[in-house]
Amino acid sequence: MERENKLKTEFAVIGGGPAGLCAAIEAAKYGVEVTIIDENLKPGGQLFKQIHRFFGSEEHLAGVRGFEIGNILISDAQKYGVKVLLNNIAWGLFEDNNIGLCDTNKVSILSCKKVLVATGAIENSIAFPGWTLPNIMGAGAAQTMINVNRVLPGRKVVTVGSGNVGLIVSYQLMQAGAQVECIIEGLPEIGGYQVHASKITRMGVPILTRHTIIKAEGEKFVQKVIISQVDDNWKIIAGTEREINCDLVCIAVGLKPLIELCRMAGMKFEYLAELGGFIPVHNENMQTTIDGAYIAGDITGVEEASTAMEEGKIAGLAVAMELGKIDEKKGESELASAKNRLRALRMGPYGEFRHQAKQNLINSYYKYKNQMGA
Repeated sequence: MERENKLKTEFAVIGGGPAGLCAAIEAAKYGVEVTIIDENLKPGGQLFKQIHRFFGSEEHLAGVRGFEIGNILISDAQKYGVKVLLNNIAWGLFEDNNIGLCDTNKVSILSCKKVLVATGAIENSIAFPGWTLPNIMGAGAAQTMINVNRVLPGRKVVTVGSGNVGLIVSYQLMQAGAQVECIIEGLPEIGGYQVHASKITRMGVPILTRHTIIKAEGEKFVQKVIISQVDDNWKIIAGTEREINCDLVCIAVGLKPLIELCRMAGMKFEYLAELGGFIPVHNENMQTTIDGAYIAGDITGVEEASTAMEEGKIAGLAVAMELGKIDEKKGESELASAKNRLRALRMGPYGEFRHQAKQNLINSYYKYKNQMGA
């Protein structure tokens, strides 16, 4: 593997998903030199797994399918001259915002004035006897196979987890030709939106709350699972075991922010269970406790793609202002509009607690800065 000379850019964006793309586009609009780093062969992140129409308002592209939004953002990035380094892994974030990169041929260092970490989230998993059998996979893997690679990974499916991911992927598996035997959920109630659950139940799929998976069995791949009811203390209730034949188990038990680069950089963190785990502390402009380093998207707490896009726009605008590319009055006006749209997305019972959690992070940012004398 070759070593390449140091590369330079004004604004480096690590992660080419909805947050990263929107940040890059927003900054590039005002003349910022932007480089996106993404480990995949195509930017867009999770958007190209989303074949359903988005919710919300017209300004949040309601009614447009996720992969169509991905194509729109890629087109805009090209229009504004955003440079995209694909098949590149960001393996380090160092002092003065130097980023370690590697592809299949070389290792290089990218130097930048500002950096955005938009690495998203990673799936949680659960361990049980037989959980390493082939065809037991994360729901995201199944979604990639059916919606990106056009491969049906199984015909008879058991999904573990009734959050939005579990519900949506189960529905998409049925659209692709699979039969979902059941969705099991350890909690006493469904975790995702009722609109998604209703589509599943109308198609005859039972959602079994207060259930867990005990074990999986099979020879060359999973062929059946044993499930059971659980009590309020998550203890298995003897005599409630059931055997279900299947050839695919989708694990959809939540996501957690992918924070390794932020840890390496020395950012301050707080643990917020409602947002998925440890979150880098940041202010209302997505600036972290490391000067010149920003975050956006699921790394700031697991939410929806629309929220990630608005956070990306806020970060991109803030960077353009910091670099003197945009008039302060205009920049503040644009930031206020983006923050209002973001607040609107967090209204209601599903979003208000996230809004408060985010506000706690912002308060922690200023408390930390005051303690440091900044």
